[in-house]
Amino acid sequence: MSASETKAPFASFEWMMAFRYLRSRRRETFISIISWLSFFGIMLGVATLIIVMAVMNGFRTELLDKILGINGHLVIQPQDSPLTDYDTIAKRVEGVDGVRYVVPFVEGQILASGPGGAVGALVRGMSGESVSKLKLVSSNVLQGSFEGFDDGEGIALGSRIARSLGVVLGDSVTLISPKGAVTPMGVAPRIKSYKVKAVFEIGMSEYDSSFIFMPLAAAQAYFNQDQKVSAIEVYVDDPDAVGQMRPMVEEAVDRQIYITDWRFRNVTFFSALEVERNLMFIILTLIILVAALNIISGLIMLVKDKGSDIAILRTMGATRASIMRIFMMTGAAIGFVGTVAGFILGLLVCLNIESIRQFVSWITRTELFSPELYFLSKLPADMDVTETVSVVLIALVLSFLATLYPAWRASTLDPVEALRYE
Repeated sequence: MSASETKAPFASFEWMMAFRYLRSRRRETFISIISWLSFFGIMLGVATLIIVMAVMNGFRTELLDKILGINGHLVIQPQDSPLTDYDTIAKRVEGVDGVRYVVPFVEGQILASGPGGAVGALVRGMSGESVSKLKLVSSNVLQGSFEGFDDGEGIALGSRIARSLGVVLGDSVTLISPKGAVTPMGVAPRIKSYKVKAVFEIGMSEYDSSFIFMPLAAAQAYFNQDQKVSAIEVYVDDPDAVGQMRPMVEEAVDRQIYITDWRFRNVTFFSALEVERNLMFIILTLIILVAALNIISGLIMLVKDKGSDIAILRTMGATRASIMRIFMMTGAAIGFVGTVAGFILGLLVCLNIESIRQFVSWITRTELFSPELYFLSKLPADMDVTETVSVVLIALVLSFLATLYPAWRASTLDPVEALRYE
């Protein structure tokens, strides 16, 4: 090789030597095994980190969509006097820039009874127009419909509560409220039967097993809330901007009220998710770090094994920088290929995670992802581009840093000293 070839950074002979050291020979079997372990360690570390972070992002996104799809971003509650002027307030608030729609409602807890048993439920009374605005409910009707919802006294049940009660479309459900009429003997519970007009399935077990929708007028009569509502929900275009919109909503209401937003009502739940997500990221990054340490040990053993090769290269004119680059490329190639393979594996799993869950459940004959425990009926995965790029960059940087010490050690060997490694 010429002097110019040996001194040029990343010359062809450097690439040739680097990839030659990646190939296994009979006496280098142990070193090759360590290289393969490093490759699989980085691949599985990157894939695991991408999959877990995507699933946790999916959890947060799905839960946030479900919670905010059926609960308002801002909730207006009465403070001094009941909300009898809810229609006027709703029109004024809907005129605020950034407000999507406003939903007045009556809410109360009851005991629902049917042929299959009795369960506790939450009744929410609202107009048919308001229900149609809740796309999460109106677009996921399994039986019946919300057409003419205001005309009768039919109710809409979640799919799980319907199964618990053993009722279908057209059956009657008895609702029992402890807050009934006041009699000389005390407060008598209110008992009334309603026809099932619709059965919906949101996909979040907590809501599907507890929510019952009732026409607003019927709910006002049932809960003794004549001409008033329990609260008014405000849905905005940007849920993250509720803090800036709150003063404008208060100004539009123009009376003594108490306003809460979705962040305050769910602060504990989403904070716990965020802490768990950050901890999982840190813990799973250690898998990649362990694989990077395998690269260090494998390269150190390779340097010791290739002492004579280093001596020959140095006598032929290869510089210390050239030797260092050869071993850096050898280790970096393992990290780069492992990272790419891990990214592809993670991407494939995330795109097919629900099918994989169903297959594993079928093989093990167990419910791998119980909706009663995890709230959602399907396993979600939402890959964030920034997060995925960060995982790939972390793996590449750790793989590169792992090559520095062994490569530096190889470059500091003198030709005479290098022969001692043989």
